Amino acid sequence: MNASTRPPNETTPLCFSINSPPFNYNTTLPSAYFSATFSTLGLGSNLIALVVLLNSFQRTHSRSRSSFLIFLCGLVVTDFMGLLVTGVIVVTFYVTHFNWRQLDPHCHFCNFMGMSMVFYGLCPLLLGASMAVERFVGINRPFARTASMSKSRAASMVMMVWALAGSVALLPLSGVGSYHMQFPGSWCFLNISSEGSDLLFSLLFSAVGLLSLGVSFVLNTISVVTLVKVCCGQDGAQRRRDYEVEMMVQLILIMVIASICWCPLLVFIAQTVLSGTRLQVRLLLLWLRFATWNQILDPWVYILFRRAVLKRVYPRMDWSRGSIMSLYPSFSGTLRRLTRSSLGGAQEGDPGGGKGEDSPQPVKGPPPSL
Repeated sequence: MNASTRPPNETTPLCFSINSPPFNYNTTLPSAYFSATFSTLGLGSNLIALVVLLNSFQRTHSRSRSSFLIFLCGLVVTDFMGLLVTGVIVVTFYVTHFNWRQLDPHCHFCNFMGMSMVFYGLCPLLLGASMAVERFVGINRPFARTASMSKSRAASMVMMVWALAGSVALLPLSGVGSYHMQFPGSWCFLNISSEGSDLLFSLLFSAVGLLSLGVSFVLNTISVVTLVKVCCGQDGAQRRRDYEVEMMVQLILIMVIASICWCPLLVFIAQTVLSGTRLQVRLLLLWLRFATWNQILDPWVYILFRRAVLKRVYPRMDWSRGSIMSLYPSFSGTLRRLTRSSLGGAQEGDPGGGKGEDSPQPVKGPPPSL
């Protein structure tokens, strides 16, 4: 709304104090089609992934696998709802060209979308870190948790992640930060500014996201090293870990996708507020589109990287014996040498010629459930 058409005694709501509609831009029909196609693709992918995960959950008999699938289901539901809420608003804007200021004079609708953007943005990153913690404990500390409580603990952790992300998203309503209309007028997001509480909230959003990615990287690296030692060790034939490898491959791919999609936006926000430079709208829109791809690519990790799919891709492979690592014999040998060299200090100090506590022991019963 221009100043000439605005009543002289009307106060500008906070969410429109920086950018106030209508904006001078040309909305093309391909923009609406692109947004609709983008949202439909993401919603369809997450629905397919949810069906696949529910079928896998019904067939699995492993407690650790069930716990991991609960996290994946929580991630799929979060991605689906994030695309649904934000996609409906954006597509509706491009189709109807509604004026936010006339539709939402008290900023309730704008605050809702801003909270949705923050909540559904942080949830996948926090869930990825939670899954990394769960796999780290399951692989490295199998006796540190009660196996019968794994499902309830996983569900509780998903609820805690949602509560934490929701608490962060609600901070602007209590005065810490603020949500503002963003160009080209189709969405609302946190105010990326180096002034006052907006600086604190922007840094908090970036710090939580980057910290989640850092925790995922460190714990997943340790878990992979431990898992490689088991799969490539001399007792690999006695300890079946195919499902563990499958879960770690999926978790690593989730981490890589999240890092590629979210790091540019998180670093851009932190760099902008710390340097005090003017916000570059084009870069913000570019990195935001990068981040949105995370919700579309995530479900295909669960759809494609499963043993059932790999069996069809490699039908001649004998999947009834050995480990998945046998698919990559040269890679397996390289990892075995690297793992042994990294753990060689403890074995060189063993006077029994490597037959101490690090050597494989006879399995007297079924391995502990991880």
